[in-house]
Amino acid sequence: MKENKKFNPHPYIERYELERIFPEEFVPKMSVYTFAKGDVLFAPGETLHDMYLLVEGKIKIFTLTPEGKSLINRFKRPLGVIGDVEYVKGNSVINSVEAVSDGVMLAASFEDLKDLERNHPPFIRFLLETVAHKFYSESQASSLHMLYPVEVRLASYFLSISSDGEGTLFHQEMRTANLTELAEWVGTSYRHLNRVLKKMGSDGIIERAKGSIKIKDLEKLRELANGNIYE
Repeated sequence: MKENKKFNPHPYIERYELERIFPEEFVPKMSVYTFAKGDVLFAPGETLHDMYLLVEGKIKIFTLTPEGKSLINRFKRPLGVIGDVEYVKGNSVINSVEAVSDGVMLAASFEDLKDLERNHPPFIRFLLETVAHKFYSESQASSLHMLYPVEVRLASYFLSISSDGEGTLFHQEMRTANLTELAEWVGTSYRHLNRVLKKMGSDGIIERAKGSIKIKDLEKLRELANGNIYE
């Protein structure tokens, strides 16, 4: 991820109607960062000095288990926030953050935000709502892993990772290493994942071909996910 001085934050502020949260005099203090699909944006233990607001693209947030396996916490679309908890508590980054697609973030320094917090109550309200939503999402993801079968978790993953955000189509390399990683994401074994994928294929929900997975029946997939999306 890198700062892009050619980008102006104002169009994003207007697009998402953020003028109430970030007043006109504050916007020039914000920076614009761009990132590419696959970029590791933040890592556990990293110290943040800025809060980031996702305005384009999608990112995934995951954690490592004591066994070294990766588990998805959630996905974020605009207007997801990174650094809110770190700003409030002053702690370092806990989870890994990786780009699912190319995207853009707005950034504001903690120092500037502290001044805004003292003088602009709407920002405090925004921060409260953001942190509350984050803890709710993490609770949902935890429940999803503990209470729901692999079929539901996998359907939820497919809906969350779809390239257009609507569950229509996404490409997932079908090499063994990537399927092993996918099994880790949804908390199951490689062999059981293959059984579930085969069942979803025979049910007409997905199609595996030429190194990709195509969603054939979006309504069936949503029904299987039962509203439990990693977002």
